[in-house]
Amino acid sequence: MDFLTLRWIDVVDILLVALLIYEFYALIKDSAAVNVFIGIVAFYVLWLVVKALNLQLLSTILGQFIGVGVVAVIVVFQQEIRRFLLLVGNKTFFENFTFFGPFIARKTLPKLNTQAIASACSKMSKTKTGVLIVVSRKTDLKFYANTGYIIDAEVSSILMENIFYKNNPMHDGAMIITENRIKAVKCILPVSEKLNLPANLGLRHRAAIGITEHADAVAIVVSEQTGNISYFQTGNYQYHISVQELERLLKKDFS
Repeated sequence: MDFLTLRWIDVVDILLVALLIYEFYALIKDSAAVNVFIGIVAFYVLWLVVKALNLQLLSTILGQFIGVGVVAVIVVFQQEIRRFLLLVGNKTFFENFTFFGPFIARKTLPKLNTQAIASACSKMSKTKTGVLIVVSRKTDLKFYANTGYIIDAEVSSILMENIFYKNNPMHDGAMIITENRIKAVKCILPVSEKLNLPANLGLRHRAAIGITEHADAVAIVVSEQTGNISYFQTGNYQYHISVQELERLLKKDFS
């Protein structure tokens, strides 16, 4: 009866698998990918039923699809797998565990001119100027910066206001700030595929959610319709915050 023996390593194995499944499900639960995932599971269950009923021809046909299942899963879930690997690679994933802490080199967060950013957002909020700012934490966002215009300038309130001025040809798109410097403007960002987002969130807000899902960064949006300021991190957001709250959040995330 060895198959009934449960060792402590088996418990660890089960817990690790459960953790991986939970983290992957958390990434796809609010997107269209969850329907694909359910479809794949249903297809696999159907194959098991067909095998149990000994339907040879149908079992062989379905088995051919199951045989290339790993490749199909990688193709279908490439975005979700990428996000999962980014999550695992994120320093906070392992630093939260005491055991791994001493073995991980901690990169110091760059000092950020939070006052300049808050001041610029305050003025642009009053004039209802549309704004999308992405501030990198521990990733340089070079891929996204290269989709826009590289300027590599010091962060300043006046410069930010001029860039986002509605008649400026560079106002559209995102501004990327890395290591307290405005690296690029008019950048293109990935849009979140979450299905449960409020209908009043526009393209800027969805792009802000998307970039914080894909990278270790925070995003700030000033609505062109309402002038409300929103703050985004790890795919979550705080809507309609004050300038004081914005500066407090920036200081907390970059200290």
